[in-house]
Amino acid sequence: MILFKKLNDLAIIPKVQTDGAAGFDLHCVEETSVWGGEVTKVMTGLACAIPDGYLGLIKPRSGLAAKWGINVLGGVIDSDYRGELIVLLTKHTAMPFDIHPGERIAQLIVVPCMNQCMEVGDLDSTTRGVNGFGSTGE
Repeated sequence: MILFKKLNDLAIIPKVQTDGAAGFDLHCVEETSVWGGEVTKVMTGLACAIPDGYLGLIKPRSGLAAKWGINVLGGVIDSDYRGELIVLLTKHTAMPFDIHPGERIAQLIVVPCMNQCMEVGDLDSTTRGVNGFGSTGE
């Protein structure tokens, strides 16, 4: 279970929109605009506690991406972070996009996380091997 704390009276506790949805919708708490080619910090007014062994990923909402060219940058929330969730939005088209308090701006997806590693002399071999950057398609 993800625990959320309101840091602002306008904050909205996230929820998933359908039973099969993976992401908790994040809402903004202030009036702002996202301009083409710039990065805008958008405040959610929320802090959260993600369980140990998991991490939060702040991802774009598909509707904003498709209609307005809005994308999310960065967006890794560690399980020991307790500060405000801040969404970094960027826009790939020239027209500004205005955001109003209460609007859904991104989604938080919580996934398992490995944070231990070990050095080895050899890795197991796979069919793909070292081929990357388009090697599986044309």
